[in-house]
Amino acid sequence: MLYMQLHSMAPRWKWKAGSLSSCNVLLAVEPEQAELLDRCCFGRLVLSAEKDKKWIQLSFEEAFYLLYNLKCIKIYLQGRCLENEVDTWMYMKSQRPNFPIFFKAYSPLRSKNWVLRSGLQYGVDFVAYRHHPSLVHSEYSVLVQSGDSNRLRVWSDVHCAVRLSGSVAKTLLTVHVSGNSEKEDLNLPLCLENYRVEEQTICRWSPELNREDETTNPKPNATTVSDLKPV
Repeated sequence: MLYMQLHSMAPRWKWKAGSLSSCNVLLAVEPEQAELLDRCCFGRLVLSAEKDKKWIQLSFEEAFYLLYNLKCIKIYLQGRCLENEVDTWMYMKSQRPNFPIFFKAYSPLRSKNWVLRSGLQYGVDFVAYRHHPSLVHSEYSVLVQSGDSNRLRVWSDVHCAVRLSGSVAKTLLTVHVSGNSEKEDLNLPLCLENYRVEEQTICRWSPELNREDETTNPKPNATTVSDLKPV
């Protein structure tokens, strides 16, 4: 429903202009379009005195998803329109070398209607919401890993991450991005096709909650975030 609503509104809000900065994108929209973006959980409203125009702050992942996957915005850099996805990709990668990995982790979760926001305050990369963030708390704290990542390499790191997520009522979700792309391929969005994503939830094991009782209350099989599709 979320994406059908986006496309049905496309004639009225397609090709809106976003201005790039070093860490985010500011999107100039009309009040009706700002409301639509809020319903679809893209970006955050920037308070301003203007009544006939609203400003939405998008993360690099959100902006490139709207540009590359949904093709509904244009992006400007210092007054110059970036003509294609490659120019935008190159700029974002120059500002954040790990952007290809993070976007590859972001895109499949967002396409399953999970709402992803920054997880910086929880010591992770993203937090994932099943519904609008104003209605529910996030369910997952998301850590993005790649082949050259040193995160969660030792048990103490895993233990700390799981305990921290549990203390704020979240489940730790690791998203491992792997692939065989050459460095030159990273300059093109098409390199995303060469990566694969593996999702895994990590929970703290509790003897009281996980005691086997096969006769009266057998435990269900473990699930991944892929099985937990939002309504």
